[in-house]
This record gives sequence, C-alpha cells and structure tokens, in this order.
Amino acid sequence: MNHTHDILLKSVREIGIIPTDRQIDLLLRYSRELLVWNQKMSLVSLKSPLDIIKHLVDSLTPACCIKADPLNLLDIGTGAGLPGIPLKIIKPSLRVTLVDASRKKTSFLKSVIRTLGLQEIRVVNSRMESLLSDKCYTGCFDIVISRATFKLHDLLTLGMPFMAEGGTVIAMKGRQVNEEMIQGMDAIKKTRLVLAERHNITLPMTGESRTLLCFTTDPL
Repeated sequence: MNHTHDILLKSVREIGIIPTDRQIDLLLRYSRELLVWNQKMSLVSLKSPLDIIKHLVDSLTPACCIKADPLNLLDIGTGAGLPGIPLKIIKPSLRVTLVDASRKKTSFLKSVIRTLGLQEIRVVNSRMESLLSDKCYTGCFDIVISRATFKLHDLLTLGMPFMAEGGTVIAMKGRQVNEEMIQGMDAIKKTRLVLAERHNITLPMTGESRTLLCFTTDPL
C-alpha cells in the first residue's frame, strides 16, 4: 500500500468511518482527478501534497449526521464536488444533486462522475436562485448541505425552500461558527428552522476544528 492510501485510510477511520477497499480506491481516484484538473483551473486550495486528503476527510465529517437511506442530498455551491462526491462514495445509497454556477466546474464534475462510474448523482449548472421556481428541486431534498461556501444566514435562506418535509440543512463551519450563529439569528427565525444537532470535530492530521450544524423545521 502506498503512503497516500495509508494516510487516507487512517484519517477516515479516525472520524468514525470504516470504508471498504473499493471506497478508498474511489476516493483516491477522485483525488487524482482533482489534482490533474486543479492545474487547469482553481478547484481547491492545495498548499501541500496532503491537502487533498484534508479536503476529502473534511467532506466526510457529515456522514455522522446521515443516518437513514436512501436519501436525496442537495450540495449547493459544490465547486469541486465537496462534500457531495466523497459522501456519495462512502454512502452509495444517497441520491445526490450537485449544483454550481460555474460551467467549468460543472464540466469537471460531469467528467469525474463518468470516470468513477458513480450512479444516481447529477450535476446542475445554475445559481440556486434560478432553481426556486422549479418544482423538480423545491421541497425535494432530505438533506441540503454546503461546505463553507455560504455564510450561515445565506445557507439557511437559500436552502430552506429545497428541504423536503422532515429534511435537514447541514452547515459545515470552522472557527467562526459562534459568530455566524449570532449573525444568522434573523435567518433562523424567518425560516423557522431549529438547531437539532451540533457536532464539534477535530480533523485528523491537522488538528483543525470543524463544527457541523444540523437544522430542521420547527414543528411548532
């Protein structure tokens, strides 16, 4: 086994996921595609060779919040497919929709999905606001997620119309989480969403802090 394989496997296990050999292979193939395409366009920040593993592991942290299956997951502002593609690899029963406004990035996403042979995952080149009038998307998703693309108040405002009944919006946040919670209080009240779960996570390798905020509809 090579060095990258061992580090990825160890890191994924440290966040509570026991992957199959095929899942690790798919994650490594995905990372290789990311590295190749990243030379042509800016997909992810890579300051060292191991940064790609950090991105993958960070993207897998919400797996602890996804307890049932099959579920429809909407990844908004997905960029390079994070966290949607890694979550699809680890939880293959997910039906995933990746949305991004960049045509170049959605071209990459379509290419990598074909290369990896992933099923029940689609790519939409659009701004979220443009999908608000489309009944194929509104009210259809059990999970709406974004990896640090939007401030919390924007994520809740944009994501709430796409939630199915009983659905969840998952916000992936870093050190500014408490500040964003304060700034997002108006959006929380307007959308009538409530914070159902909060998970504080320390990433393997780097020791960086991450917080997952899971919002559901207020039953009252």
